Amino acid sequence: MLFRFNGTINQKVDFFSLQNDRISNQIAQLQAKIEKLALKENPVSKVTEVKKDTEPVVDPNSVLKPAHLTSYIDAAPDNRTPVQDAVPAKEEIKPDVAVRSPAVTAASAVPNRPNIPYIEAPKKPSFRERNPDLEKFIGENLFNKIGIVILVLGMGFFLKFAIDKEWINEIGRVSIGFICGAALIGLAHRMRKSFVTFSSVLVGGGVAILYFTVTIAFQQYQLFSQTIAFILTILITAFTVLLSVSYDRKELALFGMLGGFCAPFMISTGEGNYIILFSYILILNLGMLVLAYFKKWSIINIVCYVLTILLFGSYLGRTLMSKADPGTYLGLLIFAALFYLVFLLMNVINNIKEKTAFKTLEIGILMSNTFLFYTAGMLILENLGNGAFKGLFTALLGLVNFGFAYGLYMNKKVDRNLIYLLIGLVLTFISLAGPVQLEGNQITLFWAAECVLLLWLSQKSGILLIRQTSVLVLILMTGSLIMDWEQVYYSSAIKDIVLRPILNRGFITGTVSLICICLYSRLLRSEIRSVLFKEISTSRLILGISAIVIGYIVIFLELNFQAYIYFPEIRVLSLASYNYLFIYILFTPVYKLNNKQFNGIISGLAAISLLGYLFIYNTETIFLRNAYLKDQGSLSNYLFHYLMVILCGITLFKLYKMIAGFKELMLLRAFQIFAIFIILVIASSELDHLLMISQYGSEKSTYDILVISHKTGYPILWGCFALLCIYLGMKWKSREIRVMSISLLAITLIKLFVFDLRGISEGGKIAAFISLGILLLVISFMYQRLKRLLLTGQSADVEINTHQKDEDHAAE
Repeated sequence: MLFRFNGTINQKVDFFSLQNDRISNQIAQLQAKIEKLALKENPVSKVTEVKKDTEPVVDPNSVLKPAHLTSYIDAAPDNRTPVQDAVPAKEEIKPDVAVRSPAVTAASAVPNRPNIPYIEAPKKPSFRERNPDLEKFIGENLFNKIGIVILVLGMGFFLKFAIDKEWINEIGRVSIGFICGAALIGLAHRMRKSFVTFSSVLVGGGVAILYFTVTIAFQQYQLFSQTIAFILTILITAFTVLLSVSYDRKELALFGMLGGFCAPFMISTGEGNYIILFSYILILNLGMLVLAYFKKWSIINIVCYVLTILLFGSYLGRTLMSKADPGTYLGLLIFAALFYLVFLLMNVINNIKEKTAFKTLEIGILMSNTFLFYTAGMLILENLGNGAFKGLFTALLGLVNFGFAYGLYMNKKVDRNLIYLLIGLVLTFISLAGPVQLEGNQITLFWAAECVLLLWLSQKSGILLIRQTSVLVLILMTGSLIMDWEQVYYSSAIKDIVLRPILNRGFITGTVSLICICLYSRLLRSEIRSVLFKEISTSRLILGISAIVIGYIVIFLELNFQAYIYFPEIRVLSLASYNYLFIYILFTPVYKLNNKQFNGIISGLAAISLLGYLFIYNTETIFLRNAYLKDQGSLSNYLFHYLMVILCGITLFKLYKMIAGFKELMLLRAFQIFAIFIILVIASSELDHLLMISQYGSEKSTYDILVISHKTGYPILWGCFALLCIYLGMKWKSREIRVMSISLLAITLIKLFVFDLRGISEGGKIAAFISLGILLLVISFMYQRLKRLLLTGQSADVEINTHQKDEDHAAE
């Protein structure tokens, strides 16, 4: 019975322990939500740890007891039965019912640590949620505001009536105004703790009375000077702001600020002294700056910012329309800079102090503040020094933002969004400084240097925004370079302007841009993040292609322009020679890179340039040849084309080396056909040129010479070329070359018998037939003798190996 009773007690204790855990968790959550402080240790007794591989043992005196039951159990010892008293206080008893795990968990066996749950920021309540009782809102809020306005108007009407009746002199009227304003403020101060909203309204009314009193005393009664009036309005504004801070009521600060902005109009004499006006506004803004340091009242910053823009913008607009003197423009620029700095600090100082993130509205104010100041500065500088300092102003504005950004960047606790915003402004103004101050190619040079510098800075600082801006500036530089080429070369050619060779704006700008692109690509070697495309290799490939294209265009445009002036007859052949030479030079580094994409591109360019001989360059050579034959050109012009032919042959050879490196049979066969066609065309053209020059001065006409070349020279030339190709095909063991050579022979024979027999001279007929006959016999001999020697070597080796194996087998 004793053990059964003890088991019952343990079950009850276990139940109380579970209830205690649940209540403790609820208490912890409530304290975390209300105070957001660490919880104190849970006032519970220690629980006997349960050893492994043993039954759980519970100490009745150390059982967890709920806090609200402790006093009840301790206060009723008389209710215990004799059986309970017989149980030793510290004896370990094995219960009949196993103790549940929550009473002996590891969490309850170690000291409790505060478990503060994540609390989401409360949503801003709606008007109905903040004022569920509309009657109360009207009675407590609207009536007091309407009442103070009516009271001020009533006192104004009373004063006006007393003044009209001449009951009160001028000094008395002003004194009454000051006394009434001070009385309302004093009454509000007495009621500030019990009636917060009502006291704020009373203060606003008292301040309004003070403002109007100063205005009337100055404007109508001239009781004191304008300086005294300004000082009084400043003191009233400062006093109102101090009260707003003391009462922690932004309505008072807003009211005081509005009164401060109205004060210049209240005590204005109509003279339009902008120095006094903007000095006063600047002092007022400085006061709001100090207020912004202590209080996060965004409405104050916004209203102050908007009113300052309206005042300064309206005065600047009138000044620009009236064309003021340079001193006025300089003064306005100074005030604009001071306002810009004040509002820059006003909108960031509290966030920096409190280490809070910037909202979209605050970032918008910072952006608009910067660009409005930049716009005002550019308008002022347009009328100051004929705009000579606009670029310097842009660069200085960028440097100011850079200094501010650098100072904040060193502070790790400042919101990164603000730093990135300032860096973006710095990059924007630095990039604009070039186009604003410089002209033409100077802009391109500025952007070329800037894009490389920005990429280098991004790698040193790790700021992604700078790297992205460098890409944008690089694109702008390329566009500007194209515009420079059009302006320098095309416009100069139309206007017959002579440019100094090489040392001119177009060539220098293109060369510097090319160097900067190469440096940009080199910096990408150490870049691990994508810049232009997903892969760094792709970005470098695009930059490499761009560098090749720009380098080619730079020299091409310069050579074309200078050739048009100094040697126009061979301008086309000069460009052709440059094309082949450029491709030849390009082959070596591209081949070393061993990049299939680059290899394919350069091979395509080489093939296009070789086809250019057929359609462009040969026609120009014919023009130079005929000009020489007609005594309209020099022989040197014609002989210059041999340089082009040599470079063309070198290009064809380099293309063969490149194609052979691809190790693709189909591509190699296509190149063989292409090469045979190109060589045959060049050789045929040169035969025409040679015969025309050799027959110069004879009685034969140009047509007769060409007929001899085409009907007699071509069959002999093509047959010799076919013989050479067959020999090479046998030597290289290329069946494709031999087949093409036989095809060429077939075409030659068809041409000879179908077209050339008619109208050909007897001598030409004899020469053609004898030559072709000899060639065919030689080719047949080669197939009978040389083919067996050159092409059956492998079969001979196979026979020798077979014979050797037979001898070895017989020896065994």
